[in-house]
Amino acid sequence: MAEKSKQDEKESAGGDKGGSTATVAPKSKTKPTPRKNPPGLLPLWKVLLHNDDKNNVVFVIETIVELTPLNVQDAEERTVEAHKSGVSLLLTTHKERAELYQEQFTSKGLTVTIEPAK
Repeated sequence: MAEKSKQDEKESAGGDKGGSTATVAPKSKTKPTPRKNPPGLLPLWKVLLHNDDKNNVVFVIETIVELTPLNVQDAEERTVEAHKSGVSLLLTTHKERAELYQEQFTSKGLTVTIEPAK
């Protein structure tokens, strides 16, 4: 009985049961991981407000304040500039947000274009 308990201890401790052979796992070649550069800033795009004769100034100002982070004073300045010169830079942002602004202003009946900032 003592022999049986010693054999059980060997088996539970990873001992040989008899006939099995130990294998060594092959060394795997690990490639050094390349250094990744942190993501850079996205390219900037201009959101340009164009003058039109169909929308009144108050509506344009209210729409700018509603859709952008600009305050009333900044919205007034941009609206007057677009009225006098035909176009005004509303803001500069990344392309996806610029496209969103363009769609939102267009849905309100205002003419807004986007172009890459240089």
